[in-house]
Amino acid sequence: MIIGTAGHIDHGKSTLVRALTGVDTDRLKEEKARGISIELGYAYLPAATGEVLGFIDVPGHERLVHTMLAGACGIDAALVVVAADDGVMPQTREHVAILDLLGIADAAVAVTKIDRVGAERVAVVAAEVSALLAATGLRAAPTFTVNATAADDPGVRRLAMHLTSLRPALPRRRPSAHFRLAVDRVFTLAGHGTMVTGTVFAGRISAGDSVALLPDGLEVRVRSIHAQSRPAETGIAGQRVALNLAGVEPQRIRRGDWIADPRGLEATTRIDARLTLRPGAGPALGPWAPVHVHFGATHRTAHVVTLEDQPLVPGSTGRVQLVFDAPVCGAPGDRFIIRDARAIETIGGGTLLDPRAPPRRRRSAERRCFLDGVEALLANGRLAPLLDARPLGLSVAELTLATAAPLDQAAVPGDARLIHTGPRAADQFLVAAHHWARAGERLLLALEGFHAQAPDEPGPDAPRLRRIAAPGMAARLWGALVEELVGAAQVHRRGAWLQLPSHAAALTARDHAAADRLEPLLVGGGFDPPWVRELARRTAEPEDRVRQVLAVLGRAGRVHQVVHDLFYARESLQSLAAVLAGLAEGDGQIAAARFRDAIGVGRKRSIQILEFFDRVGYTRRLGNVRVLREGSGWRAAP
Repeated sequence: MIIGTAGHIDHGKSTLVRALTGVDTDRLKEEKARGISIELGYAYLPAATGEVLGFIDVPGHERLVHTMLAGACGIDAALVVVAADDGVMPQTREHVAILDLLGIADAAVAVTKIDRVGAERVAVVAAEVSALLAATGLRAAPTFTVNATAADDPGVRRLAMHLTSLRPALPRRRPSAHFRLAVDRVFTLAGHGTMVTGTVFAGRISAGDSVALLPDGLEVRVRSIHAQSRPAETGIAGQRVALNLAGVEPQRIRRGDWIADPRGLEATTRIDARLTLRPGAGPALGPWAPVHVHFGATHRTAHVVTLEDQPLVPGSTGRVQLVFDAPVCGAPGDRFIIRDARAIETIGGGTLLDPRAPPRRRRSAERRCFLDGVEALLANGRLAPLLDARPLGLSVAELTLATAAPLDQAAVPGDARLIHTGPRAADQFLVAAHHWARAGERLLLALEGFHAQAPDEPGPDAPRLRRIAAPGMAARLWGALVEELVGAAQVHRRGAWLQLPSHAAALTARDHAAADRLEPLLVGGGFDPPWVRELARRTAEPEDRVRQVLAVLGRAGRVHQVVHDLFYARESLQSLAAVLAGLAEGDGQIAAARFRDAIGVGRKRSIQILEFFDRVGYTRRLGNVRVLREGSGWRAAP
């Protein structure tokens, strides 16, 4: 358990920590000369159970609130310190507000310097503190009166006993989640090299493990570990840990970075969050309001975009998107604090929801439903609402970021479908059973509609059908859906093309005879085949009869109609597709003139062919050039 101090400057926080632990947390020369804390201080108290409590001693000066927050965001419990001679002061109030916004409920109050005042004054100050805490989550905190400068003070002894008893009441951090440590100090130790210290927010780390420095993404290796100020082979969630790192210079690391398993964190500049503004904290937040944001040990500037229909006013709660000026890392459920643009006043705080927040459609109904699911997951661990909010599926990689834990730690509903499309977490998907069934229905309806609009074509390839039926679904997940329906004989695959069983071509004996005469003429025509009128003349068949036979061959995928009455043999179009692929090598762009010159036909015909390939999803026009679409069946069509 990590306990953080809170309180106004010169109220005796460091002196009290020294009385509890025997450790002087003011380690800097300037701190000892001035008699005030400037940086975070650390101390440890062995408990009777054999466990060790960690203390983070924070500065109390109003200009050092940013340093206080670097420590406070990682604590489990608070020690609110108020001097009996001064009573409640401005930084007492701000620190208490910060603790409340961070959701800290386990706490103790220490009224210090009782040797300087009488008993009546001590009682008045204790009552002031109780009144201050009454409207916060700290309201149940007991009060201890102490003289931290006296040897073996009974108040200090009682306070120590209470703090060591707090742990059973605390919700445990998750040691089974992906490891992440918030870096609050970095330095070089002679004979060891780069050292970082911080609070382990989740997971566990062992000597020899490879992790990442985030948000940079640099891989580092852990040489050795100190946990709770003791040498250890493993550091676990809830501990203060020092890591000796290989593979990185100390200049590369700064306070606010994370040492983490990259599966549980990723760099982002947009995070959706739930924000509560303090009552009386200035005016309502306007559009794109600049703020200072603190979470973990991170301090970054950002702009606030409200996701609600009405502006957020002091005392209200709502969803916002935090748009950061530089990449950050945060996990859903992490608590944060915001201060005004000048970093003078704490104006609110809340909970991070989604580190993959979109820049567009952030207020859409689908997006709001998804955030409802995230908040349900954070509140009770239930995954079903989140899967309900994702009709196109949720990748295991996304779920890992939403929970900061492996899949086996999630409460997956029994009827959810886990679809494996590859070995990586990004290739595995969870889909609610009813959404999976509905996706299959949409696929069949889209295929039916395609056949109605293009009866002479064999059918679309899988990427083209996805763009029609479910453009937002991951390509690999769509492929798994197609394979399932093909396996169930609800969809037929003819080469690269998909079609309903009812669309299958049926050639009569007479059709076969006509086809045997028509196809060689189309193949022989290469890139400039004869039109229907010419085919009718050469085969002595009526034009309508030629069109009828070619339509049947089209459904079979043996020919394709490029424009009305102009059919190309499958082999010719495959050769043309190969030409386009060759022209796309290099910068990926295909100019119509280059294609015309490569195939030796006129400009009008080359444009007709290019528009055909646009229509069937092999190419896409961008201005005056074409680019190839990824995954098109034309690339591998037999």
